[in-house]
Amino acid sequence: MKLNELKDNEGATKNRKRVGRGIGSGKGKTCGLGHKGQKARAGGAKMGFEGGQMPIYRQLPKHGFKNPFAKTFAVVNLDTIQKAVDAGKLDAKNITVETLLNANVLSKKLDGIRLLARGAITSSINITVNSASKSAVAAVEKAGGKVSIA
Repeated sequence: MKLNELKDNEGATKNRKRVGRGIGSGKGKTCGLGHKGQKARAGGAKMGFEGGQMPIYRQLPKHGFKNPFAKTFAVVNLDTIQKAVDAGKLDAKNITVETLLNANVLSKKLDGIRLLARGAITSSINITVNSASKSAVAAVEKAGGKVSIA
């Protein structure tokens, strides 16, 4: 097979609809848009306008709340830290936000770092994070380490 012999499968492509090309085409004169009115004009109808009837988005109740002051933490788990320590990317005695970023354990700092307890930790580590779950703190202390909240 050569590049000049490639072609689409049968029925994979269709010709575009050519409107305004005479009465015999079935789409001549008004081009399938009917006579006059907003929907016959360029730009079409307004989105969500239902002809004066109360639109559905105004009939339905408002719901939910978005806290503008919410913090988004970058999450790091115990098993991820253990892998990085085993691979020699992290020094177990002093783990901070900067060392996690430099070791490519995290890609972004966001509003801070939160330590979670997925996986197991066997090394004795000293880690400084912005937030940590109780189970993560307990697991690190059980392994002989320490978690500092900055």
